[in-house]
Amino acid sequence: MIVLIWATLLLSVRGSSTETAEKQHCDSYGYCVTLTEGELTAEAGLCVVIPCSFTTAYGFRPRTIVWYKCEPSKQQCDDSEMIFHPNKNNQNVQSGFRRRVSLLEPDVRQNNCSIIINNISDSDSGSYQLRVNGDWYGSPDGYTFLPRATVSVKGLTQKPSVMIPPLTEGKLTTLTCTAPGLCSGSRPKISWTWKEGNDSYITRNITAVKTESLTAVTKRHSSSLTISPSAEHHGTNITCKVSFKGGPTTEETLTLNVNYVKDIQITTDTSVKEGESLNLTCSVESFPPSVIMWTKFTEEKMQNGTETNLQNNTLTELQNDTETYLQETSGMSSFTISNVTVEDSGQYICTAKHLNNTLKGKVNVTVTYKRKPAITGDTTVKAGDALNLTCSIESFPPSLVMWRKLPTPQNTSSNTQLDSGTDADLHSSTGSATLIIPNVTAEDSGQYVCITKHLDTTVTAYTDVTVIWVSMIQKSSGCVVESEVLTCVCKSEGFPLPAIQWPLLKKYTDYSVNTTVSNHTVSSTLIVKNLGSTAVVCVSSNDNVQATENLPIQKRSPEPHNQSKEVLGIITRLEIIIAFLSGILLSAIICCLVQKCHRKNLKGSGNLDETLEMVTSQDDPMISDGPPVQDDYTYTQEGAENGAVAAEKSAPEHNSGPKDVEYASINFSLLRRKSPRGAARNQESTETEYAEIKTEANKEMEDDDGEEGEMLADKEEEAVMEEDEEAKPCVAEEEKEKEEEEEVYSNVKDLMDEI
Repeated sequence: MIVLIWATLLLSVRGSSTETAEKQHCDSYGYCVTLTEGELTAEAGLCVVIPCSFTTAYGFRPRTIVWYKCEPSKQQCDDSEMIFHPNKNNQNVQSGFRRRVSLLEPDVRQNNCSIIINNISDSDSGSYQLRVNGDWYGSPDGYTFLPRATVSVKGLTQKPSVMIPPLTEGKLTTLTCTAPGLCSGSRPKISWTWKEGNDSYITRNITAVKTESLTAVTKRHSSSLTISPSAEHHGTNITCKVSFKGGPTTEETLTLNVNYVKDIQITTDTSVKEGESLNLTCSVESFPPSVIMWTKFTEEKMQNGTETNLQNNTLTELQNDTETYLQETSGMSSFTISNVTVEDSGQYICTAKHLNNTLKGKVNVTVTYKRKPAITGDTTVKAGDALNLTCSIESFPPSLVMWRKLPTPQNTSSNTQLDSGTDADLHSSTGSATLIIPNVTAEDSGQYVCITKHLDTTVTAYTDVTVIWVSMIQKSSGCVVESEVLTCVCKSEGFPLPAIQWPLLKKYTDYSVNTTVSNHTVSSTLIVKNLGSTAVVCVSSNDNVQATENLPIQKRSPEPHNQSKEVLGIITRLEIIIAFLSGILLSAIICCLVQKCHRKNLKGSGNLDETLEMVTSQDDPMISDGPPVQDDYTYTQEGAENGAVAAEKSAPEHNSGPKDVEYASINFSLLRRKSPRGAARNQESTETEYAEIKTEANKEMEDDDGEEGEMLADKEEEAVMEEDEEAKPCVAEEEKEKEEEEEVYSNVKDLMDEI
């Protein structure tokens, strides 16, 4: 039994090793030692067991076992390299190995020299040598075995053992984490860590550390965690971390699987339009996934509280009329009906089975629909009766119904909303509306529209209302005779519009009839010449009803005020003619004043020795006899021209040839620019008058007395300049009078245009 315990211990604390067997080494004196063949591998932070057994020579009695650690090159370790001695107070034991090395079997008589080294670190790698101290035939003696055990320390690879029982939401559960290795050394530090979303917290957790002694040299270290799991903990990673003395750590991470189930979630449009598709989706968040199925209550079976399974009976029946699809996945079930009808409305139930629990969810589906609105009632009403129209529509949910009257050509205002009032009584309820108008009149005729609002759609229906009444000839009808012309007006009101006839027109051909319509009134105007004393009859008819009226005739004489109007018109024309003649007279007076001014200027220049002579050459073929065409600038002094002609006539008759003007002086200051109107009159002439100015040369005076000629020329120039200065006031006065003449002429012309 002891051998089995040791074997189990050796397997648990050795770790992995490269040895394949143990080998016994003996010398010639009869001392033997059995050690592991090869190298022992240990992991940092754990412990290592060096298996060992020995035998001694005859006569040697062992008392203590001592272990050393030294370099392999040394044949025998010395006391300074001692790592274990049964006497704990032995000063030769290295401080780093104190209380870390223990014998698996303290009784030396068992010849078991196996040791366990706790809290292994990298510095513990090396070769270990055994020495047995005892008595040789009663004398103290000892023997050191030359074979050695080799230990190699590597990094920690073993992980803690974590045990997680089944987790159920809301139930306390304990998780256990056991540290690797069965060492009797220092207790490791065991901690739990977990991550839940962004937080690291699990409610109602309790941790505890436990150490179990398996043997005198082996112990088991473990930690427990008690939690109350929830659905939020499902899928959470939890980690057990073990830290050994010296720094080596190891950890193990597992995922929590929590059995839970949440409420049923049904996603659907509870209101579906007729003809569209109905999609029902039932989902349950749970672990493990739930089994889901759909059922529906029918109106017949709802009283008994029974259900119809859509997967069995109802599903098969629905497929005959509509397309139905059922899709099931883990934790979710979708039910689809395309082209829904009113019969598909009702209550649908989703049932979810999770482990030993059953959950149900219900949803009421309504199929919205609407039919065309219908208008009932008599749309043709006699005046004075009551109009009663009812508009109804079948729909779900019920529609809002309103009445409205559309504008007519006579009343182009906006639509009229018909509400309850003095003229209209509106009885409105859900899905229908009744319009009652008592004592209807012509204004109530027209087109009425029934407006139905259902959800987000609007449907309208139209009807034409006709109010009929017998035609009547109005009292304002009558005839007037003036200057043997008969004018008759006959007015009739009714609906439909009446037709007016004149029976007397069968006897006459010279007449005219004009008919106008205003609202529901027809007006017919008749004009007849030389009627005589015949009576005038107006006939009005509509809707097979006829009205006849003898129109009164009034005689009217011509009004005298028309002659006064003609006289007033003649007087107005005379005023215009007098104004025109006055303008002409004023223009003539201005022209006379201008000519008088010119003549006065010519008299002032009579003292000159030489005068200008304007001679019209009749012999020059280039001169035309036609009327002159003046340029933009010309003389306005007709007196000057007359003076030249007089001078020409006073010349001796024997000298019939052309006379040369001895001196010529033209004063352009007397010229004025003509008005545009005068220029236009001048341009109408196509011929030009040429004037030849000749200067009589006096050769003797040029040769003999040039100086006298120059002095005479200077005198003439001074005289001309004086003449120009005297003429300036007259020219200014002439221009002012000309402008007034043009203004008067313009006023007269405007008056003539108005006539």
